[in-house]
Amino acid sequence: MSNQKFNVAVVGATGAVGEQILKLLDQRDFPISSLKLLSSARSAGTTINFKGQDITVEEATPESFKGIDIALFSAGGDVSKELAPHAARHGAVCIDNTNAFRMDPHTPLVVPEVNPEQIDEHNGIIANPNCSTIQMVAALKPLQDAYGISRIIVSTYQAVSGAGSRAIDELHRQTKAVIEGQEVTPDILPVGSLPVKHQIAFNAIPQIDKFQENGYTLEEMKMVLETKKIMKDESISVTATCVRIPVVYGHSESVYVELKNDYDLDAVKKLLADSPGITLVDDPSSQAYPLATDCAGKPDVFVGRLRRDLGDNKGLNMWIVSDNLMKGAAWNAVQIAEIIVSKRNARA
Repeated sequence: MSNQKFNVAVVGATGAVGEQILKLLDQRDFPISSLKLLSSARSAGTTINFKGQDITVEEATPESFKGIDIALFSAGGDVSKELAPHAARHGAVCIDNTNAFRMDPHTPLVVPEVNPEQIDEHNGIIANPNCSTIQMVAALKPLQDAYGISRIIVSTYQAVSGAGSRAIDELHRQTKAVIEGQEVTPDILPVGSLPVKHQIAFNAIPQIDKFQENGYTLEEMKMVLETKKIMKDESISVTATCVRIPVVYGHSESVYVELKNDYDLDAVKKLLADSPGITLVDDPSSQAYPLATDCAGKPDVFVGRLRRDLGDNKGLNMWIVSDNLMKGAAWNAVQIAEIIVSKRNARA
C-alpha cells in the first residue's frame, strides 16, 4: 500500500462548512499535496491560514479544477450545479454538500456508516445528504439491518447555523434586542420565496426552506426522499416536520420508527452503542440524554430516550442529536474523502 498525496480543492472555503472542512483536513492530517481554496468573487482575495501557510482564496471558475484530485463543495446548489461537472471533467472526484445532485439517479448519496459501498459507483460526483437526514439514517441503519423498518415519523429541532452565518448573527442580534426590551426586526428566517420573516429568538419556526405544492417544505421532502435512497428501500413510509429553533449548533430529532419485527429494548441499546459513529447517552435515572450543547463540535451522532411505543409493540421512540456542521456536513464529506484516499492507496 502506498501513501500518495492528493491535490485538494475546497469550494466555499470561507463559509461555515468550508471552515469546518479545513479544520478537519488539518486535524486528521489528510494527505494533501496542494490545497486550493475557492469561493465567490466577493470573498476571493482573502487569505486563510492552513498548517502555518497563508493561502489566498481564489474565485471559483470552470478552469480552477485542472490537476485537482478531490474537490469538496459547500458553496450552494447553484455553484455546485455549474462547477462540479467541470471539476469532474478535469478528473476530480467531487464531494458535494448541496442539494444539487442528491436525487440524481446516477449520483451516489453517501453516509459512510450506512452505504460506503456506493462511493465506488460515482461518475465524478458524490453527494453528501442533508444534515438532518445524515444523523437520522446513521442511527436507523443498524435497526434496519437487524429488524427491518416499515415507517419513520420524524420531527426536527434544527439549529440556526443550518441557515448560515447570517442566521447565527440574526439570532444573537434578536436575543440581545429582546433582553434589552428593544424592537425585533426579523431579516433572515425563514429562508424561503416570500419576503415574510419571523423572529427566531425565544421562538420556534415550523418552516425550513420553501413550501412545496404538497404542503411540506423542501427540507421535509429532502428527509423523505433521501432516506429512501440512502437506505435503498422505497417501501419505507417517511414523514417529517422540520422546525428551526434558537440553538446555534446541533440539530435534534424526535424519531418514531416502526420496525418489521419485534425487538428487545436492551438489545437495541447495545446494538446502537456498538455501532460505528454512534454514541448512546440513555440513562433516565440520572437525566442523561443527548443535548445540542454537549454534541457541538463532536463528530458522532448521539442517541437516547429510547423507549417502546405505547401503542405498537414494534414501535420505537428515540432522540437523535448531532452537530449539523460536523457529521451533518463537513465530517461526512471528509469521511468520504478518506475512504477514497484509502481505496486509491490500496490499489497503488
